Amino acid sequence: MKRIGIITSGGDAPGMNACIRSIAKYCLNNKIDPVGYFDGFDGIIDGRSIDLCFSDVDNIVQKGGTILGTARCEEFKTKEGRSKAISTLKGNNIDALICIGGDGTFTGANILSSEMDIPVIGVPGTIDNDIAGTDYTIGYDTALNTVIEAVDKIRDTAGSHHRIFFVEVMGRNAGFIALNSAIASGAETVLIPEELTDIDAIVLDLKEQSKGRRSSIVIVAEGDDGGGAKEIMDKVSPLMQRYSLRCSILGHIQRGGSPSAFDRILAGRMGAFAVEQLQNGVYNVMVGIKGGRLITCSIEDGIRLNSSPDLSKLELLRNLRTLG
Repeated sequence: MKRIGIITSGGDAPGMNACIRSIAKYCLNNKIDPVGYFDGFDGIIDGRSIDLCFSDVDNIVQKGGTILGTARCEEFKTKEGRSKAISTLKGNNIDALICIGGDGTFTGANILSSEMDIPVIGVPGTIDNDIAGTDYTIGYDTALNTVIEAVDKIRDTAGSHHRIFFVEVMGRNAGFIALNSAIASGAETVLIPEELTDIDAIVLDLKEQSKGRRSSIVIVAEGDDGGGAKEIMDKVSPLMQRYSLRCSILGHIQRGGSPSAFDRILAGRMGAFAVEQLQNGVYNVMVGIKGGRLITCSIEDGIRLNSSPDLSKLELLRNLRTLG
């Protein structure tokens, strides 16, 4: 290995910079040239890159987002776009490519590897934590803590006005953020994509829980089958006309901010481990963490298999509710 390319792709996640830093510094200390491509697969197609040095990645471990930028590249989905990407990588003498992102990023990396026969490794970076093959993805812990902090503040105003708040969090296909933030913030109800939503049951629960309480919080994953927080609230409202209902959509604040200590350490370990695997001739895999131990698994399994939260936690949440 002489030159290793690095991209961040798809949705940004806190800790991506810490992972870039880890990969670059590990490479430089092992006489390997790290090459960062700007804006994911777009940057590879357009040939926009930088040969990273120590000063480029100093003082970025604490920064959210990604210094390389990210994008969802439609052109890469075409054969012509990938041919441009392959030409760029060959022209830059890239021996392997490390792709930091989610399942869309891994899918692109897998296709590129098969068409170019270039070693690739995927590093899971997504706040949704929905990549099979790993207990945690880079950015998830930070996003979870961001949600909890926001819900704590919403609880203050909800309690002041005797209100029920429907709080929408990210999670289009998986309810990791919603379920775990509901438990950690003391929310009364959670709605996740893994369970069908019953509006009548929600109304019954909220009326029962509201007896003698100043506020209630309902966490809604954006991918819930009943709709987002506003849609759910609109469905509930006619059945709870005597109650004061509000909704809050947390949106992209969940993606931003300085990464937590957990995410910084996870990103540092995964980045260095990815380079180690390439040095040892292991590629076309994704790295992950299971029980605190770094592992690799087939990148195809990471794409193909679904990851879902522990649904037994729903019963825990139900047993932690206050009923009149």
